[in-house]
Amino acid sequence: MSYSNKYIFTALPRTQRGQPIVLGGDPKGKNFLYTNGNSVIIRNIENPAISDVYTEHSCAAIVAKYSPSGFYIASGDQAGKVRIWDTVNKEHLLKNEFQPIGGPVKDISWSPDSQRMVVVGEGRERFGHVFMAETGTSVGEISGQSKSINSCDFRPARPFRIVTGCEDNTIGVFEGPPFKFKMTKQDHTRFVQAVRYSPSGCHFASAGFDGKVFIYDGSSADLIGEIGSPAHKGGVYAVAWKPDGTQVLTASGDKTCKLWDVETRSVITEFVMGSQVEDQQVSCLWQGQYLLSVSLSGFINYLDVSNPNKHIRILKGHNKPITVLCLSPDRKKIYTGSHDGFISHWDSETGENDRIQGVGHGNQINGMKIIGNSLYTCGIDDSVKQVDISSNNYTSADIKLDSQPRGMDVKDDTIITASVKEISVLQGGRKVTSLPVAYEPSCVSINSTHPDVAVGGTLDNKLAHNKEWGFHNARVNTVAWSPNSQLVASGSLDTTIIIWSVLNPTKHTIIKNAHPQSQITRLAWLDDGTLVSVGQDCNTKIWNITAS
Repeated sequence: MSYSNKYIFTALPRTQRGQPIVLGGDPKGKNFLYTNGNSVIIRNIENPAISDVYTEHSCAAIVAKYSPSGFYIASGDQAGKVRIWDTVNKEHLLKNEFQPIGGPVKDISWSPDSQRMVVVGEGRERFGHVFMAETGTSVGEISGQSKSINSCDFRPARPFRIVTGCEDNTIGVFEGPPFKFKMTKQDHTRFVQAVRYSPSGCHFASAGFDGKVFIYDGSSADLIGEIGSPAHKGGVYAVAWKPDGTQVLTASGDKTCKLWDVETRSVITEFVMGSQVEDQQVSCLWQGQYLLSVSLSGFINYLDVSNPNKHIRILKGHNKPITVLCLSPDRKKIYTGSHDGFISHWDSETGENDRIQGVGHGNQINGMKIIGNSLYTCGIDDSVKQVDISSNNYTSADIKLDSQPRGMDVKDDTIITASVKEISVLQGGRKVTSLPVAYEPSCVSINSTHPDVAVGGTLDNKLAHNKEWGFHNARVNTVAWSPNSQLVASGSLDTTIIIWSVLNPTKHTIIKNAHPQSQITRLAWLDDGTLVSVGQDCNTKIWNITAS
């Protein structure tokens, strides 16, 4: 047997309230970058279903930026390490790894010649550093600011300058190379969250949690003026320049993005993104003709300047670990549920997706099954809920259980749940009977032809039918039969998927690091040669499996 990865329906950016995130853009305008967990995610901006995932960081990656040449990406992580890796080879070969600061990296910027870079963040001994990308040799110091530095940018023209935005409310200005502290600008009254030079380097903009945005001269750093009065009613998390430098886009915690004319410093367009906390805007990027923003929910919004009330596109999905998976009866639609209680449905061919609406579990979903036109779910809020899949909305059905469910199955009008303390039978929207158990169930399955129920517990890393298959190195989390019953796929805590042949039990294929640094949580077969996997990396992967 052989396998190949067909699609990756990638995770959304990992967000946190009160924390801006940084989007990176390909200098050729083709791709954009962000991070989630240990992964750096590269997506095609015109067709976001085309994506790639870099997974070589040993802890959470925070920021990633393309070099101006486009040949390399530098990504920084929670431990202060910066990895520089190539974009040309599929394997993304590592060029260099440095540790410029001793804490989380918050921003990275390359010099326009792709030879130097500045890295800033929460370092213990220093909050930033400038060095040669080829050797790591220091080419200056980032000093003169007393707290964590949130943002940095290299002037894209000579004479070279570096600006930094700090949590001591100041903007640092540095001249070089070698780069030395020149001055601080103290126009902001709260944290400075973003500093960005215009594409020509004539100006730079700063944005802060005081809701203010300022424009400065790119060479002298003289203040030119304030945009708006103030620009936003809430903190400003990000600012992005139009390629010709005549306009800037701002993203704010007041749940709006705004487009500004730089010369007049007046608003051109306001994008009202919603009214919920999840609609706060934590990042933005201007990439060629595309204006992107990121909501606190993780959704990526393609803004339409000609129609600010309707987005061109919204990329949805998950930014928390995926815990459950099931397929529509025709196997053309994939349903995934996550640790934070959200359910998404995906077109298995295109990756187009949307989110189930209504009042759901609000926390981890442990079981999910479709029967007819209904999707049933159980969660760690000790309840079973129902979704009408024709309208993609939760119904009012809400059955309470006496303990936390670990799995469920449905047949006709009967729902069986395997909970921590009992096996329950649900019918007609209520619990009709239960069986206390002395062990802790982990899964349940109803026989399709006989009135039997199988309940599973711990199997110690082994997959058992009439034979014992024991090639996993850790707990087996999920097992799935192919529609023709000739293949069995198993997914494990050890990050691997194993495809087993029933006709030839000695034959098996191991997909190593199927979800790198992430356990496999669920598997399902779209057809006899196509497997779906989900994991704690928040990604959904489609695999071609060829039996030989």
